[in-house]
Amino acid sequence: MVYKESITLMNEYQITTTPRHHQLTNINVWTPDSQWLVYDVRPQGASFTGKTIEKIHVNTTEIREIYRGTAGACVGVVTVSPELPVRYAFIRGPLNPDQQWQYDFHHRQGVIVSDDVPGVAHNIDAFCITPPYQPGALRGGTHVHVFSPDGEWLSFTYNDHVLHERDPALDLRNVAVAVPLHPVCSGKHHPREYDGEFFC
Repeated sequence: MVYKESITLMNEYQITTTPRHHQLTNINVWTPDSQWLVYDVRPQGASFTGKTIEKIHVNTTEIREIYRGTAGACVGVVTVSPELPVRYAFIRGPLNPDQQWQYDFHHRQGVIVSDDVPGVAHNIDAFCITPPYQPGALRGGTHVHVFSPDGEWLSFTYNDHVLHERDPALDLRNVAVAVPLHPVCSGKHHPREYDGEFFC
């Protein structure tokens, strides 16, 4: 359940009674007008199995779906841009996951959905795991995408697939930044590689 404290009334009231989990990210969960809270709906709490990104209006309690995962991909950990039109950045797990390629720290990507085009996700990071590695593309998965105060750049944590395959002990959590210089093409020499709209 999600609660909001009323400054004028100085008491709490419940804004949703939907019987499921509502996972708030630890930063940037309010829309710029402070009227909507964004969240994901991982049904088992910590397990990454949620199918939708949603927002709820804190006064009217209206719920809107921002994005629904497709092709077996789960979604979660959403943050909001500080400017209009509002954009939402979040994790998407692998499309069409299989026995060899499941959700993991090094197998997830960042995507953005805008209020201008609801339901349509754009890749933040490009993914390239075949040498020679593409400048601006990443070799692993991203997490907790946070917009800069002007809404132009994103910071996030990062885990490297190539190092994980070599030795999981080498796959240390790192941080990275996505900059809107130009789109990055991965080369697609591996079936799991994809392009991104930011240079990382």
